[in-house]
Amino acid sequence: MNIEALRYVQAVSRTGSFSAAARAYGVTQPALSNGVARLEEELGVALFDRSPRGVRPTAHGARILPLIDDVLDSLDVLVADSRRLAGPVAETIRLGVSPLIGADLVARVFQAARSLERPRDLVLREADLEPLSGDLRAGRLDIVLVPAVAGMPAFRHRVVAREPVVVVDPVASADDDPVELKAVADATYILGPGTCGLTTFTTELFRGGDLALHAYPGEAASFRAVDEWAAIGLGSALLPRSKVAHEHASCRPLLRAGAPVEIAYEAVWDCDTPLGADLDDLVTALVRSGEAPEESGK
Repeated sequence: MNIEALRYVQAVSRTGSFSAAARAYGVTQPALSNGVARLEEELGVALFDRSPRGVRPTAHGARILPLIDDVLDSLDVLVADSRRLAGPVAETIRLGVSPLIGADLVARVFQAARSLERPRDLVLREADLEPLSGDLRAGRLDIVLVPAVAGMPAFRHRVVAREPVVVVDPVASADDDPVELKAVADATYILGPGTCGLTTFTTELFRGGDLALHAYPGEAASFRAVDEWAAIGLGSALLPRSKVAHEHASCRPLLRAGAPVEIAYEAVWDCDTPLGADLDDLVTALVRSGEAPEESGK
């Protein structure tokens, strides 16, 4: 069985698009599609339904795709452990963090790095999603903490934290009650640059609800500016709860179909390096440090 075909399938599953998966791997779309088709033929089942609305797993795919993830995760661990045994490992871990990542999560990473069998120092770099992704691909960073909106299917991903999203509406009356996305979809929303991750999250949230996103014609430079501009009444904003720094007339928890809307933050790293196994251990320790006490023994 061709390992690269397994990775192509995983990439399509994560990006929801054959073209996006091909771009992420630096191959042509026909090459990737042919690799997926050969694997489907070998397995004897179709893994994806293709439609103008995108790519979705078939009923068989929904059962098989997690198994493919398990296989590739095991292979990555095998490679990472072998590289750690075969060669010297750096004394520091180069960590890239999105501005959306809070100081509490960064502090937990430092604690996790010190808890490793071979404790490591961290060297931090803060930047938006796009430059962090580029540095990770180029090997200038070992691991990044970013909003879980990027494709990067060639890397390992693991969600390490979540937080609620709120809607700030400068024209609404004072109200702290939760509100459905559909009820506030007609507002004009202030967005930041496409590289920050928050704008991608907002755009995908509206698209997933089949709602039109009405964007303010200007562009904020950061989530901090989004908060400030909403405070002076230029438009509404969607923000992680911890990133609301100003007083607003209305700042309400956001719901979609009755469920709280949350933004997820994930660690993304490459197992195919001498540091790969240590990065696996680091992320595992980070996740455990954020678990509730009643869950820690499970």
